[in-house]
Amino acid sequence: MHTKETKMQAFGRLLDILDELRVKCPWDKKQTNESLRTNTIEETYELCEAIIKNEISGIKKELGDVLLHVIFYAKIAEEKGQFDIADVCNALCDKLIFRHPHVFGAGHAETANEVEQNWEQIKLKEKGGNKTVLEGVPASLPSIAKAHRIQDKARNVGFDWEQKEDVWEKVREEFTELQNEINAMDAERIENEFGDLFFSLINAARLYKINPDNALERTNQKFIYRFNYMEKKAAEQGKSLKDMKLAEMETLWQEAKNERKLNKQ
Repeated sequence: MHTKETKMQAFGRLLDILDELRVKCPWDKKQTNESLRTNTIEETYELCEAIIKNEISGIKKELGDVLLHVIFYAKIAEEKGQFDIADVCNALCDKLIFRHPHVFGAGHAETANEVEQNWEQIKLKEKGGNKTVLEGVPASLPSIAKAHRIQDKARNVGFDWEQKEDVWEKVREEFTELQNEINAMDAERIENEFGDLFFSLINAARLYKINPDNALERTNQKFIYRFNYMEKKAAEQGKSLKDMKLAEMETLWQEAKNERKLNKQ
């Protein structure tokens, strides 16, 4: 691994390259906060995908892309006389020191749970910080991540199940209410109850230390693998999936499950 000095040199090299690109490259020169925003979201999701797949080289690459966007926004702000990357770093350092009094001050926390329990109260005390517990949840977060974050913030101020097993009664309650609305054929209420059921399941995942977004994405990837396997095997038989009977597709689906298990051994 590199020393602190070589890390600083690499970061300085990156800053120098971006400075030159802003002057000499027509594409980089015309970028704004607004034009970069969509790309930033895309790069963040690509990083998350690499993390889910545990692709180390991919994680390294995508971290670089995300870092480029961070310094790009700071460069644009510097050109406008608003702030620069040093201000970004210093503000972050100040925030980390303030939020970790058990490390940099007289605070006390022996476990990660104790740190998390103190976190929201510390943020409420910050100058210009959140005025309410849930104010810090970004409105633009995807729904699953937002639900998980809302529940986590509520937990940090003590609003949570006393025993994690208790959550399953709530899950069963929401499932029963959904079934009742389905039987009543009320589309709006069915949607509401689906939302309540999803929210309770996300809560259960949180209590069992499972990130629901990661869990769902792993299932997405598993489904993609199996479905692609079915398509490939159907094509080898000179068929299309839409021309196959459900029983034939189920046979290929089970083959795909067994194939993936063997590949993981």
